[in-house]
Amino acid sequence: MNKPETALLALRMRAWISTAGAHIRHHIHDPLQVKTKSSRVDLVTNLDKQTEKSLISAIRSEYPQAQIMGEEGSGDHVTDLSGLVFFVDPIDGTMNFVKQKSNFAVMIGAYENGHPLVGVILNVMRQELYWGGPQLGVFRNETPIDHVSPLALPDGLIGMNAGMFAYDRYHTHQLFKSCSGVRMIGSAGIEYIQLLEGRQIAYMSHLAPWDVAAGRVMAETLGMQLSRLDGHPLDMVTSGDVLIATASTDAAIRTIALAATPS
Repeated sequence: MNKPETALLALRMRAWISTAGAHIRHHIHDPLQVKTKSSRVDLVTNLDKQTEKSLISAIRSEYPQAQIMGEEGSGDHVTDLSGLVFFVDPIDGTMNFVKQKSNFAVMIGAYENGHPLVGVILNVMRQELYWGGPQLGVFRNETPIDHVSPLALPDGLIGMNAGMFAYDRYHTHQLFKSCSGVRMIGSAGIEYIQLLEGRQIAYMSHLAPWDVAAGRVMAETLGMQLSRLDGHPLDMVTSGDVLIATASTDAAIRTIALAATPS
């Protein structure tokens, strides 16, 4: 897409996600139908499913030839990134949504032939919209964001998956000792916002493509590094352990995370 086409796409994505957020806020105190997926802490609600179907319908109305990968299975079975591909996470942080009514996001990422194009993340309850891409720059609502945290590892906070920390995967206990502290929010979208706002220097977690897609577009636009911690190349059709870090801290974090464990 050229820049005008990309700008129009971003405008549409912002409208879709804002409408979805307003719908969620309107129904947030309604009785929920809550089910588990892979485990008792992996939840899905009727509002997740409704929101995904609504977003996919909106996408298809404007881009009928696009592929769509949705967390709750309403989209396509995407195996390659040819053409225009959308990644939809209708409620990112469903446990937070159910238990806290806060700290959750709606996310859409758009890619063209595998290249990041536009990412949009809405902090639903704060009504803060983060959006942008390599052709557009990155914005919070209408305010440009043009830099990330300059802090070195000892002075910055790292967002982290609770399971990774609990079981000391990738030497997360040593990372805790090497930085200013770790934070565990429970929503990849909200973690990305911490990075975009310069409040954290890194985020590491096991992430699915819909967890990665929107934030990756904006993080890379601002010069951050994204990589798979398991040694495999970063791809957008499979899940994996992912590190997102500022350029000034990526190498230091990876040195610790991937150090050999003493026998």
